[in-house]
Amino acid sequence: MSVRHGYVADWRGEEYEASPDGDDVRLYRARPADGFEEVTAERYVRVVPVGEVTRLAYVSTRCTWRGEPFAVLGEHDDWLRVEYAGGRAAVAERLGLESFDRGVYQAWAPRGEVTGLVEKAV
Repeated sequence: MSVRHGYVADWRGEEYEASPDGDDVRLYRARPADGFEEVTAERYVRVVPVGEVTRLAYVSTRCTWRGEPFAVLGEHDDWLRVEYAGGRAAVAERLGLESFDRGVYQAWAPRGEVTGLVEKAV
């Protein structure tokens, strides 16, 4: 399962990575297409009115690691960047997580130790 964390939008029958911006939505793709402008290598953007988008959702991936709930923020090779979602500092400290910000604890977890990967869209 691939890990997704961010906005997605459906436009003209296709799903895109997206970024809402007021009355517009920026749609992103990895290859050139009509109406998309290159912003970096393998990154193209098109801005469309929000009314043209048939679905705009925030997608996140959740999992369980070491018996506790986590959000998956990214992946690299066989590792997942996870953020503790249990809300208990004592548990985060017991797990040896990095304090990323006040009340925010993260770590790199071996993919093989992670269970229950599930994607949620809101």
